Amino acid sequence: MKGIAYGVGVGPGDPELMTLKAIRMIRENDIIAVPGKDPKESVAYKIAEAVVPEISEKTLIPIYMPMVKDRELIKQEHEKGAKLIESYLDQGKNVVYLTLGDVTIYCTFNYLQHILEDDGYEVKLVSGIPSFCAAAARLNLPLVEWDEPLHIIPAVHKEDESLEYEGNYVLMKSASHMKEVKDILSAKNMQVQAVENCSMDNEKIYRELSEIPDDTGYFSLIIAKNQSV
Repeated sequence: MKGIAYGVGVGPGDPELMTLKAIRMIRENDIIAVPGKDPKESVAYKIAEAVVPEISEKTLIPIYMPMVKDRELIKQEHEKGAKLIESYLDQGKNVVYLTLGDVTIYCTFNYLQHILEDDGYEVKLVSGIPSFCAAAARLNLPLVEWDEPLHIIPAVHKEDESLEYEGNYVLMKSASHMKEVKDILSAKNMQVQAVENCSMDNEKIYRELSEIPDDTGYFSLIIAKNQSV
C-alpha cells in the first residue's frame, strides 16, 4: 500500500501554538518534508524542533519552493518536490510536510497537493493556527464583531485594489510593497495595526499606520478595521 502525504500546519511561530495533532503527526511518522534547501534552517522546522526535539533523528527531505516570478521554474520545482515525496509514498511510508500557520491558507504545500492527488496519492491536511488569528490575538484585537465581514487579501499593493468592501481586512504578503500598501490605507478611515514576525523572538508590533516602516520583513501582516465598531 502507498503511504499518505500529510500537510501539517505548525502555527505562526510560537512553539506553544502548535496543535497536539501536529505534534503527534511528527512523532508518529519518520519522513518529514520541509520547505527550503536546508530543512534544519526552515522556520517551520525550528518551531517543531522546539516541541519535538526527536525530529532531528527523522529522515528530513528538503522541498525547494523558489520565491520567484518565473512560473515555469516554479512549476518545475513543484514537480520535483512532488516526485521526491512520491518516492517515499511508493515505499508505503507516510510523509509529513511542515508548513507555517495553517495548511489551507496561501500554503506552499497546496501546490504539491494538487500534483500528488492528480498522480493518485492520498493527501490529508492538518490545520494549524493561522498567522492572522495569532496576530489579532497578539494585538488583543477582535478580527470581526457582530455581522462584520472579513476580507483576506494578498499582495494588496496592486493598483486596482481599493479596499472598497465593507468590513475589516487582513492584508498578507505585501511586505515588499509596504509603501504602496500604506498609501492605499492612508486614504481610508480605518484602524490600522500590524505585526511583524508574530509570536517569534523578533516580533514587532505597530499600533498605528504611521509606525509601520516601509521595509518590514517577509512575515508582516496588517489588520485594518472599520472605525464604526
